[in-house]
Amino acid sequence: MPRERILVTVKTYPTLSQKYGELVCTAGIREDGSWVRLYPIPFRRLQEEERYQKYDWIEAGLVKSRSDPRPETYRLLDSTDIQKTGHVDTQHNWRERRRLLLRSDNVYNRLKPLMEGAKANSLSLAVFKPAEIVDFTWKQCDRQWNSKKLDAMRVQVAQSKLFSDEWRGTFLLIPKLPYEFSYKFIDASGRKSEMQVLDWECGQLYWNCLKKAENNESAALTAMKAKYFDEFVKKDLHFFLGTIRQFHGFSPNPWVIIGVFPAPYDKQLALY
Repeated sequence: MPRERILVTVKTYPTLSQKYGELVCTAGIREDGSWVRLYPIPFRRLQEEERYQKYDWIEAGLVKSRSDPRPETYRLLDSTDIQKTGHVDTQHNWRERRRLLLRSDNVYNRLKPLMEGAKANSLSLAVFKPAEIVDFTWKQCDRQWNSKKLDAMRVQVAQSKLFSDEWRGTFLLIPKLPYEFSYKFIDASGRKSEMQVLDWECGQLYWNCLKKAENNESAALTAMKAKYFDEFVKKDLHFFLGTIRQFHGFSPNPWVIIGVFPAPYDKQLALY
């Protein structure tokens, strides 16, 4: 099976799985611009040299997922065989990232074709450009992980050969986010929407802001809005969208924001 080269653009905040333990959804693009979702990936069980960052090029053997019907979903032939081969930096106002990700035929500005694509099972990952960002919001949710999933993960850790003794001894369960974060926006047709943000960076920012605010949640949330709304609305903001598997194909809106792309405006490009 030939190896594929993928530019990682998405890493979602870890979730618990009764089957696999703790999982991260990773997505990215091939060199031709086509999307790939890599799932499941036990990211925090990978060796340090295998742990990729956003905008790293990675190489791995992939095979189409049989358990996930979404067209872009693949699984690794060997979850321990991921090779990092390069990184795309932010030089020249994110010029190379823009070239790879913001191709004119690869960016949507209306939600309708995305809904139709998900329903037809022809699309489950996309780059989206909102016409207007209305707000960045949050709401409280469960502060603890689902007890059934947590118990199942403990059983997996205790019994599975997939978990090394070294990993068992050093692993710490990632904290559950006590808030769900969302963007409210308008698309190019005037359609108003609200989508949850599942990006790992968003979740990690909350914990960083909470620590800086000395556990004052109100202050931490205000700091998050200053970043994701006040700062990002001044950028050439795009969303990386993905569908939720359990809602894909039939929900009126199965899409969520799995990553953000707050690129600075490129004045040189604006001249043409």
